[in-house]
Amino acid sequence: MKTALVLGGGGFIGGHLAKRLKEEGFWVRIVDIKEKHEFWNHNDICDEYISGDLRDPGLVSQVMFAPNQNYVEFDPNSFDEVYQLAADMGGAGYIFTGDNDANVMHNSALINLNVAHEASKKGVKRVFYSSSACMYPEHNQLDPDNPNCEESSAYPANPDSEYGWEKLFSERLFLAFSRNYNLDVRVARFHNIFGPYGTWTGGKEKAPAAMCRKASESNEELEVWGDGLQTRSFLYIDECIEAMLKFMRQDTFKGPVNIGSEEMVTINQLANMAIELSGKDLKIKNIKGPLGVRGRNSDNKLFQKMIGWEPTQTLFIGMQKTFEWINKQVNN
Repeated sequence: MKTALVLGGGGFIGGHLAKRLKEEGFWVRIVDIKEKHEFWNHNDICDEYISGDLRDPGLVSQVMFAPNQNYVEFDPNSFDEVYQLAADMGGAGYIFTGDNDANVMHNSALINLNVAHEASKKGVKRVFYSSSACMYPEHNQLDPDNPNCEESSAYPANPDSEYGWEKLFSERLFLAFSRNYNLDVRVARFHNIFGPYGTWTGGKEKAPAAMCRKASESNEELEVWGDGLQTRSFLYIDECIEAMLKFMRQDTFKGPVNIGSEEMVTINQLANMAIELSGKDLKIKNIKGPLGVRGRNSDNKLFQKMIGWEPTQTLFIGMQKTFEWINKQVNN
């Protein structure tokens, strides 16, 4: 039996990933600062759930020990797969106001410093680090119709947020440990992953979840931050997990590489999808709010070349699945 450690497995992407790994027959340990996953029973997604603070190097050292072959006592066997998804993050309302910058940088950097160090000491077989499209230069994303997020455009560096700067630093951290300590790493840049069983209210939700919630709750209008002409692409969670595993389990390419969709839409178009799915006659009301860059879209040429994979379903289908789930949460 292979073993996997999912750091940040109490979150949206981590929960889906852990569930997939367990279904594949892995022995799965989740570590998260949350006491439990908000939407899933632990037995459905992992064999062991540890609630703890990954900013603590002592905890990271302990959880990096894999179980022995009897899966009873724990010894310094190395994990087959370690996924580092833990971060202090959220949607535009959390990242782009500036109010959380110090915590975002401090908390996430500490976690990554601990994980890279302990993974190299414990001899884990391979580590996946989840970076973000937020690390791309702001000056390449001013035109909403022609953003440039090709991997080679990352430098000269000029992220649009402190969240993006921390992600860029941590990419370099893991790749430095790869060069100096032979840590086998895979670095991917996520582009707006969405779907059911994730945050949908409270200020940390991403745009697709926010639009679905607003469409479900409202009977008159749906508020959209800014003029709604800013562009983004969104990748459904099942597609993300498939891409992650294909990237993680090939032996020739460590990244960084984009994981996202090339189906770019305006935020007003995204809102109209949610309105259509709600079956209501809602009007879009554009209001002042934090925006981020004017345009962002995944460039998948490198992933297709090196991994040979691309997304298979449309944004609307993913929004349909997401709306159905969020609508149930709103009306429970």
